[in-house]
Amino acid sequence: MEHEENVYDALTEQHGADSQWAFGTGIEDVQAEITSPVPDGVDPSDLAEYCLMLGDDALIAGHRLSEWVSNAPELEEEVALANTALDLLGQARVLLARAGHVEGAGRDEDALAYLRSEAQFRNVALAEVGDDLDFARAVARLLIFSSWRLALLQRLLGSADPVIAAVAGKGVKELAYHRDYAARWTLRLGDGTELSHARMQAALDGVWPYVEELFRISAVERRLVEAGVAVDPADTRAEVDAVFDEVLAAATLQRPQLPPIGTIAGRGGRQGVHTEQLGHVLAEMQSLARQHPGATW
Repeated sequence: MEHEENVYDALTEQHGADSQWAFGTGIEDVQAEITSPVPDGVDPSDLAEYCLMLGDDALIAGHRLSEWVSNAPELEEEVALANTALDLLGQARVLLARAGHVEGAGRDEDALAYLRSEAQFRNVALAEVGDDLDFARAVARLLIFSSWRLALLQRLLGSADPVIAAVAGKGVKELAYHRDYAARWTLRLGDGTELSHARMQAALDGVWPYVEELFRISAVERRLVEAGVAVDPADTRAEVDAVFDEVLAAATLQRPQLPPIGTIAGRGGRQGVHTEQLGHVLAEMQSLARQHPGATW
């Protein structure tokens, strides 16, 4: 052969100077977007916090999905779940980089991902809960997460912050696939055999207590809604409930009637109060970076 090349060479060639970024961010000039001015009338600390919320949701949910690599029931599903995780990673990297730039503390996306403690993360609990490699539970979690995040990003297309709007622009296409993938598996398992039906129903029951938190609004989000940067997550509820009703009915599954997880003194994931499972996620995700601080590869 005259020359050898592999898929990574092709990806690097295609993305040029931005090859260090997760492929598929959908932003042509990443650095230019990230360093865009903070919108007028917006508190930079609020904007940084909101970018952490959206970025941490994607980062932690993506990490949970990556746990299925080499564990999925079929190779096709392994590739699908890995690609979904990479989509979320692409969103997370841009959002965390934006948060680091806006806060002005000299932290990049790697520092925010690998050097923060549990209490400094702002993700919802649904993103961090594990599935014990129960495929039905992974499907249930993805159905809920993708349906909610898709509805959220659709409303963020008009965000006054150009980075959030750009992430939403690419993210709605990705989340539409994520939701469709999860819905098809929910139907396949729910309306399948007696065993698959029972396991899918049990999976929904297991993750349903984490649904309510998705629609709570924090003080930071409330201020940014007024500034045209954020949206009230409660505004997505009717749309998300309609998706759940349609999918569960087709899959012959019952909508769980279970009490939601509570807050501690009114605080939840958006305020840094998490389940014990986040500690296990971070111990695995951050271990290499903490063992070799400052290393590059």
